[in-house]
Amino acid sequence: MTTRRLAFVIEYDGTAYAGWQRQPHAPTVQAVLEESLARITQAPCPIVGAGRTDAGVHALGQVAHGDSATGLPPERLRQALNALLPGDVAVRRVLDAPPDFHARRDARLRIYRYVVLSRPEPPALLRRYVHQVPGPIDLAAMRDAAALLRGRHDFGAFRAAGTPTATTVCDVRALAIDPRGRLVVFTVAADRFLRQMVRRLVGTLLAVGTGSLPREAVADILDGRGDARTAPPAPACGLYLARVRYAPGRLPEPQGPGPVL
Repeated sequence: MTTRRLAFVIEYDGTAYAGWQRQPHAPTVQAVLEESLARITQAPCPIVGAGRTDAGVHALGQVAHGDSATGLPPERLRQALNALLPGDVAVRRVLDAPPDFHARRDARLRIYRYVVLSRPEPPALLRRYVHQVPGPIDLAAMRDAAALLRGRHDFGAFRAAGTPTATTVCDVRALAIDPRGRLVVFTVAADRFLRQMVRRLVGTLLAVGTGSLPREAVADILDGRGDARTAPPAPACGLYLARVRYAPGRLPEPQGPGPVL
C-alpha cells in the first residue's frame, strides 16, 4: 500500500514529560503521539519533530512529520488522534505534506517564547507555565543587553555543558521583550538553537534586569572574554516552542492561527 507523508502541528503541556524525544524509560511527547498513531493506523508510524524540547518545556506549534499508509483524511485523523491522546497533548493540524518534507531539516525559523510573572506573590494557577520573579525588573537594561545578542554569533557560551554539536553559530533574527500587565514575554527567533540556549539567554537577561549582572558582561560572555559566564538557565516551565516556519510551498497551507502567547 502506498504511503503518504503527513505533517502534524502539535500543542502540549510539557510538565509531565521528559521532553519531546522518545526515551527508553521516561514518558515523552513523541512516544505518546507515535503510540496513538499506531493504534489508529494499525502500523508503526515513527515521527520526527522540528525541535527537541527539553523536560518541562511546552509547545504551541511544534511541527512533526511521519509516513503512513492510512487512508483517513487529515481532519479525520486529527480528530481520531485527539480522542486518544492525553489531555496535555493536542494535535492542532494534520496536513498532507510533500514526500520529501522534513520537519527539522526544512525549518527556516524557530520561534520560542518565554513567560515571566513579575510580582511578589508566587503563582498558584500559573506555576507550571511561568517563571516568577518577585522583585522589580529593569526592562530598558534588558533590552539594551538583548540588542547585543541579535544577529549571527557563536552562542557556545549559552549552550548546556556536554552537548556536542557540529557548530555553535546561530543567527538570532529577533529577540524582543514585551510587558503584558504583570507578565514579561521574551520572544526569540533564530535559524537554529543550541540545547538550553533560550533558557540561558533569558536567565542572563533577567540577571541584567534584576541588577545582578552588568549589561556590559553580556558582550564579554558572547565573545568568551575573561571569566564571564552566563547566569543559570531560567526554569523550563516558562518556555514555549511557539512556531516553526518553512519556505513557501513546503507545507500546503498555513499552520493555523498564531499561538495564544
